[in-house]
Amino acid sequence: MWEPICLTLAATAGNNIGKVLQKKGTVILPPLSLKLKVVKAYAFNKAWIIGFLMDIFGALLMLRALSLAPVSVIQPVSGCGLAILCIFSHFYLKEVMNAIDWVGIVLAGVGTIGVGVGGEEQKASSIDIFHLPWLVVIIAILFVLLNTWLRICKRQRREQELMQSDVVEEIIFGLESGILFGMASVISKMGFVFLEQGFSQMLVPVCLLISICCSGTGFVYQTRGLKHGRAIVVSTCAAVASIVTGVLAGMFALGEQLPSAPAARLLLLLGWVFIIFGVILLVSSRRLIQHLPRPLRRLVRSSTERSNNLRRSSSLRTRESNPSAVIQATTLHHLLTTTTAKEKA
Repeated sequence: MWEPICLTLAATAGNNIGKVLQKKGTVILPPLSLKLKVVKAYAFNKAWIIGFLMDIFGALLMLRALSLAPVSVIQPVSGCGLAILCIFSHFYLKEVMNAIDWVGIVLAGVGTIGVGVGGEEQKASSIDIFHLPWLVVIIAILFVLLNTWLRICKRQRREQELMQSDVVEEIIFGLESGILFGMASVISKMGFVFLEQGFSQMLVPVCLLISICCSGTGFVYQTRGLKHGRAIVVSTCAAVASIVTGVLAGMFALGEQLPSAPAARLLLLLGWVFIIFGVILLVSSRRLIQHLPRPLRRLVRSSTERSNNLRRSSSLRTRESNPSAVIQATTLHHLLTTTTAKEKA
């Protein structure tokens, strides 16, 4: 079980870090189009190419992990990608993290260990054909209810002439995108299970194509939510909905079951809870700091400022260790001293 978990961690790290590098590369690039000049600009941008390749490689690793383990194990572990991204941003992009961020990372890591240990006793997947139509009907009804609720909220906002979107709209967009992301993993797993049960090999690329469509549609919903709402609410709902959907749909449609041993079952459930809470803390850490008691808020902020000052002082020491920088500073000081002495004279 540890091999697919390690593959999932590597895959989600590649996806998240790859997207950051692509975003960093697009800062100096024009909007993506099919024009030859624009395509060349993207192709020769080092950061964007590395990020794109990491993203693709992460997707391939995720498919490999899904072929080896149940979705109820893989999907929760993929939520740790946010923790890996925070660590990468801290050490590579020099972003300062507060104490709540580190607590979230620790919870996600402990949860991953719990899922790995508890998942050892989990049974293999087996598709019940009669459950698939019910799964489609349930997802369709859920989306109809969410979209109906969304239209009611938008109509009420227009009647009250409010410009800012309501928190309910942000939650709905996050839930819809997360459900689609979770279903994308479940449908990918279906292709491999169909192959193991002796069905036609053509079902694998068909399932992968449907999975890509689900991921693309989920990305559209998430983008709409981020455009009109707050990233904290949308991202949290999407991450939690993705994990819950992957677990429940995997158990309902793929026949995945909890471990029979009580200790393994407890570890698996605790692992799911720890990962979910870790993701929520990472997404909403800055907002949570504002609601802490004043002494704790000061303690967290002082530790954050202290780490920030350490980074600044280390960068200053790096500059002072450069001989040319020391010579330039000495020369500038000498010129300023000379000028001041002449003005006094």
